[in-house]
Amino acid sequence: MPHAKPPLRNRIRHLLAGAAILAAGLTPLTAAPAHAAVTLNDSEVTANLWEWNWKSVSAACTNHLGPAGYGAVQVAPPQESVSLPNSSDGVHPWYEVYQPVSYKLESRLGTRQQFAAMIAACHDAGVRVYVDAVVNHMAGVNNPAGTKGYAGSEFSGPGYSFPAVPYGAGDFHRPGDNCPTSGGINDWNNEAQVTSCELLQLADLYTEKDSVREKIAAYLNDLVGLGVDGFRVDAVKHIKKDDFAAILSRVNNTVSEGRRPYVAQEIFDGASNDALKARAFIGNGDVLDFAYAKGVKAQFQGSIANLATVPGWNLDAPGANVFAMVTNHDLERDGAVLSYKNGTDYVLANYFVLAYPHGKPSVYDSFAWSNRNQSPPADGNGYVSDTVCGSSWNCLTQSTGIKGMVGWANTTRSVKTVSDFKAVNDHVIGFRRGDRGWIGINDSGSAATAEFATGLADGYYCDVISGAPTGSGCTGTTVTVAGGKATVTIPAGDAVAIHANAKATTGTVKVATTFTVTATPAGGQDLYVVGSDPALGSWAPADAVNLTAKGDNVFSGIVQLPGSTAVEYKYLKKTSAGVVTWESGANRTLTTPAAGTHAVTDAFRGDTVASQIATSFNATVSTYYGQNVYVVGNVAALGGWNPAAAVPLSSADYPIWRVTVNLPPGTGVEYKYLKKNPDGSVTWESGGNRAFTTPSTGTHTRNDTWK
Repeated sequence: MPHAKPPLRNRIRHLLAGAAILAAGLTPLTAAPAHAAVTLNDSEVTANLWEWNWKSVSAACTNHLGPAGYGAVQVAPPQESVSLPNSSDGVHPWYEVYQPVSYKLESRLGTRQQFAAMIAACHDAGVRVYVDAVVNHMAGVNNPAGTKGYAGSEFSGPGYSFPAVPYGAGDFHRPGDNCPTSGGINDWNNEAQVTSCELLQLADLYTEKDSVREKIAAYLNDLVGLGVDGFRVDAVKHIKKDDFAAILSRVNNTVSEGRRPYVAQEIFDGASNDALKARAFIGNGDVLDFAYAKGVKAQFQGSIANLATVPGWNLDAPGANVFAMVTNHDLERDGAVLSYKNGTDYVLANYFVLAYPHGKPSVYDSFAWSNRNQSPPADGNGYVSDTVCGSSWNCLTQSTGIKGMVGWANTTRSVKTVSDFKAVNDHVIGFRRGDRGWIGINDSGSAATAEFATGLADGYYCDVISGAPTGSGCTGTTVTVAGGKATVTIPAGDAVAIHANAKATTGTVKVATTFTVTATPAGGQDLYVVGSDPALGSWAPADAVNLTAKGDNVFSGIVQLPGSTAVEYKYLKKTSAGVVTWESGANRTLTTPAAGTHAVTDAFRGDTVASQIATSFNATVSTYYGQNVYVVGNVAALGGWNPAAAVPLSSADYPIWRVTVNLPPGTGVEYKYLKKNPDGSVTWESGGNRAFTTPSTGTHTRNDTWK
């Protein structure tokens, strides 16, 4: 018989028993038991809220993730990490959290109390909590003695001394002590080096030793005791498999469900040594599927018709053993996979990963960045600010379409195969999962209409991407299934998805109406459309529809409007504080067709728009592992000669590094390339500044070789 849930405040107080032990710098052998929600969501979908603080994760679980049916939330490393207010990579770079100082749960993301309250709130919402666990290493050996962590713990990198754990020199692999090199990894296919030498100068723990295993397991058990349900384990490739198995054997069952914690292991791809490939690690848990993410990018930037061939891809591990993703915090900065910067392709790829039966799908949200090492939004001391969805934080996990696809994934989970995969053309596809759900994806610039076999029983169904079902009708588009088939119009750069649990008793025709406007917002402003229909906010600026930036001062969004209806509308600009700037002139008008789609293209009245020049930088540069290439120059878009604001190039076509930057027309530009090294130092190319003048219109390309 299930236990009744105690009041939240009493459960949090119970969860915090033993906090004083950690405050003293000791690692407890046991933790106070936690209580789970009565029922956790029956779902394999994870929301990865990377570097969100604990208060913001709590709110997301309560307001969005739980109601949408997410099975878990993945959070960033919670232990005390190094604080770097003056690093060569800027103020408090994001990677601080991957340099542990102790196992105290006091971090830039919040306190132990806030962490425990977050777990309780997520469990109350039915959402499991997976922690990013850093157990391969401690902070970098390049941190001098006296460097402090966020809880004030001092340590010495060169001395391999972390007294707050405590760890000493004998607890680490060092040159001459099981590491066969001078400290770093020289051969990434040499298993001895990869597992026993330092990754990017991080102090590598001697996990063969029982005393080290005990301390790591005690940390993980403290998390489990607070209610943590699983782990995304960082840098597992650098721990011997037997060592990690020995650590996991000492970890307790979860208190929420009484089962083994879920484990997803980070195994970077690219090794030719079979012992270092992801599939070699599945004996200890699932693995992150880097190859799948890269394959998805290739198709969404090529032909999505090729997604029919996924079963033939050379993937990192069997689908049953992987944690599937479109991107993560490492890959998005290298351009190896899609990221939020890819706009429509990124959103559609997430729909696909939620729909396709490969692994346990996840959706990633973090902060917007222009510098690959920049801090998340934070105060002057590095403590991460509360998440406010908009220009600084990405909140795809909370969007209508993604939440609708979480329900779709949960409904179709029992069907492990795809049927009736139809490619209308290279950029428009549709497929079904048995008789549980159908999805169509349009990665083109115009609407596409075709007949598809849905596998669903005849009737009316709600497109869960454009709106949630109401029970009797749909807030978004209605799809009619007859004889198991449906003729569907998929809007440009969008998708339509229906499933067995989103059936309506009546049909209500909605027209997917695309609003596109060219505008020049000031700093901190976003573009919105508002109008006479409730779907457009009924003229209330607070309920206006936020338009997505498409680049080159173009903003667009799709609104579901009733068919055969006259609608008035206008555009406005709004800041996060709610300050509104309306466009000038009279209300605009449109009349929707009886069915299908509709589109309007406008220019914000009152703006003068100068077209930007898309300038491609293609540089042939040789680097070693861990080095990255940037371009910097005399204009603001190239960082104004500030290396910290230099623009990162993608290594996807190595040794050619590429990036495209929008530059002002008819402007003289000076620039150079630089390398940023793993230790944070900068290497400039030699010679004088490179120079060119952008054309007045069109595009421009620079093909260079490192000097």
